[in-house]
Amino acid sequence: MITGGASGIGRALAEHFSDAGYAVHICDATQDNIDALQRARPAVTATRADVSAPRDVDRVFADLQRLHGRLDVLVNNAGVAGPTAKLQDVADEDWQTCLAVDLNGPFYFSKRAVPLLLESPSASIINIASTAALFGYPLRSPYAAAKWALVGLTKTWAMELGPEQIRVNAICPGSVEGERIDAVIRKDAAGRGLAPEQVRDVYLRQTSMRTFVSANDIAAMALFLASPAAARISGQVISVDGHTEGLSNWLD
Repeated sequence: MITGGASGIGRALAEHFSDAGYAVHICDATQDNIDALQRARPAVTATRADVSAPRDVDRVFADLQRLHGRLDVLVNNAGVAGPTAKLQDVADEDWQTCLAVDLNGPFYFSKRAVPLLLESPSASIINIASTAALFGYPLRSPYAAAKWALVGLTKTWAMELGPEQIRVNAICPGSVEGERIDAVIRKDAAGRGLAPEQVRDVYLRQTSMRTFVSANDIAAMALFLASPAAARISGQVISVDGHTEGLSNWLD
């Protein structure tokens, strides 16, 4: 099960797990993205759903049970970037929306997944967090709050579920090439009166390898964490980011 599985990192996850022989079920909020994925991967099943709405989450699990009857791996990937603004300028509704998707969503899915995972011989929950969960992240209060909390839940759930042989880990991507980071950079640049290329260069200089990562990099790590090779890895927070040195936005 992959949330937000029809585009970006989610689509890469769906493709990698499908290629590895998993029966993949995704949920996504955008029907056009679901249709595009299923045209390319007809074996992937899907439910259109808002991960922040408990009734939608219940419907996803009803579809999963009907179509597959089991669950071995849950990847909590769905998320929104949230606003780019100083604390005093963050709208209350933007705060609530970001936490509803990025934090409540993984809680709702993981809670409902546990009864199924208890029946699996290789159960795993993989939370897609962010390097924003490891540093302060100026202008991104809601996103940073949600991702820090998700790391806390990862550690907590690993302790709770470990005796049941359910492993729980988090992946912290750095900036991932694609429209989402491009939109964040455009917003940041507009707020500073700079060209997006200047801000992009600052973001690149935040990593030792001076590079963004790809969705495929994240999917490859998730596939490893779900595999027998990672059978004793749990409670870990693993960065796939080219080594982020900091997220101060300006490394002068």
